Amino acid sequence: MRTVLLALGLCLSSMFLPAQLAHAASDPVYTGFFSNVAVGGYDTVAYFTENKPVKGDSRFSTSYKGAQWHFASQANRDRFIADPERYAPQYGGYCAWAVSEGDTASSDPTLWKIVDGKLYLNYDAGVQKKWEQDIAGHIRKADRNWPGVLGR
Repeated sequence: MRTVLLALGLCLSSMFLPAQLAHAASDPVYTGFFSNVAVGGYDTVAYFTENKPVKGDSRFSTSYKGAQWHFASQANRDRFIADPERYAPQYGGYCAWAVSEGDTASSDPTLWKIVDGKLYLNYDAGVQKKWEQDIAGHIRKADRNWPGVLGR
């Protein structure tokens, strides 16, 4: 019975996968498949002010580019509203390495780097290691690919 339930779950999830991928690849800000919250709810200002990922609070939120953004404090929310391009992750929060490769992928808010005052996120630790082998080169390629990778 357990095997049957597992197989049924895999079958059902595969039915929805193409729709999820299409959703992720067309929105200007990555929010996940079942959410409208950017950066997994992490406070993008905190990467710059605290030098670490900090979970945001829905009490301190704003809308930007069709997504909800959460912040750890009212002060961070206000900073973001005053200059969202400064604090929003590059490539809408999609994986920076994937964009450099001409594609989109989700990102993990705990795998990040600030380069020249800009926030970049990556899919997982292995991908981040690939990205870190030539950050400047990957950024140049990703800048050329963005936002053309959306809607592919």
